[in-house]
Amino acid sequence: MTAAAVLLPGALLPTGVLLPESILHTDSFKVLATFVALNTLMYATLAVLKVLPKGYAFSWFRGRNRRAQNRSIYPERPGSEG
Repeated sequence: MTAAAVLLPGALLPTGVLLPESILHTDSFKVLATFVALNTLMYATLAVLKVLPKGYAFSWFRGRNRRAQNRSIYPERPGSEG
């Protein structure tokens, strides 16, 4: 017996088989797999949205919250429109 087999007893077991095939074809397992898939998509979408910069739809359009006159402490040149 090699040293790896002594340290890792799972190395002698067949790998890749976690559940019997009969369980994988049941309706309850299909429902669980669907739930896990949708949950994964939802969290992946939320993670991507969290990384993207925030966009404000109100800044795309001129709304009622804009002043008719510039009230900044830095005066504009006469004739310039802002």
